[in-house]
Amino acid sequence: MSWAEELYQSFYNAIVPDRRYLAYLDGLKVTLLISFFAILLGIAIGTLVAVLRVTATNYKMKWLNVICSIYTNVIRGTPLMVQLLIIYNLIFTSRNTNELVVGAVCFGINSGAYVSEIIRAGIESIDRGQMEAGRSLGLDYLQTMRLIVLPQAVKNILPALGNEFITLIKETSVASVIAVTDLTKAAQYVGSRTWDILPPLLIAAACYLIMVLGFSRLLSVFERRLSKGDRH
Repeated sequence: MSWAEELYQSFYNAIVPDRRYLAYLDGLKVTLLISFFAILLGIAIGTLVAVLRVTATNYKMKWLNVICSIYTNVIRGTPLMVQLLIIYNLIFTSRNTNELVVGAVCFGINSGAYVSEIIRAGIESIDRGQMEAGRSLGLDYLQTMRLIVLPQAVKNILPALGNEFITLIKETSVASVIAVTDLTKAAQYVGSRTWDILPPLLIAAACYLIMVLGFSRLLSVFERRLSKGDRH
C-alpha cells in the first residue's frame, strides 16, 4: 500500500466507520455553544467592569474600582485551565451539573477580564468633550455612555475585540478537562478507537480553522459596514 493509500485509509477510518463523523459534529456543536454563550457573558462582564473602572473614581465609589481591578488582575494572572478546574470543583459541586454551562461560565468570566481592558482603553480613547456634549443635551451619565461614548469606542476596539473572541474559540479546547465532549475531546475519542490519533486531531484542527476564518470574515464585514456608516 502506497503512502497516499495509507493516508486515505487513515482519514477514512477516522470519519466513516461506525458513523464517527457524528462525534465530530456533536463536539463541534458543543464547542460552538460554549463559545457563543461565553462571548455573550464576556461582553456583558467586560462592559460592566470597564464602565465601573472608568466611572468609579470618586472616594465613595472607589471600592468598586478596587474590586474590578482585583478581578482583572486575578483572572489575567492565572492559567485558564486552573480557573476552569477551580470553578468546576468549588462552585458547581452538584452531580447534576451541566458541564456545558460550567464551560460557558468559566470562559465567559475569563474573557470578561480581557474584554474589560479592551473596552476601557476604547472608552478612554474617546475625547472627553463627547461626554460633556451629551450631558449638555440633557442626557444623564449612563445615557451618554450608552448612546454616545460606547458606540464610538466599539469602532476603535473592534479589531482587538475580534482577536479576543477568536482566542476564546480556540481556548475552549481545554474544556475537555472537566469531561466536556467538545471538538477536541471528540477527536481524542475517535483516535482511541482507531489507534491513530493524528488524523482525528487534524480534522479537529481543520474545524477550528474554518470557525476562526468564518468569524474573521464576519468581523471584516461588520467593520466595512461601520466604515460606510462613518463616510455617510
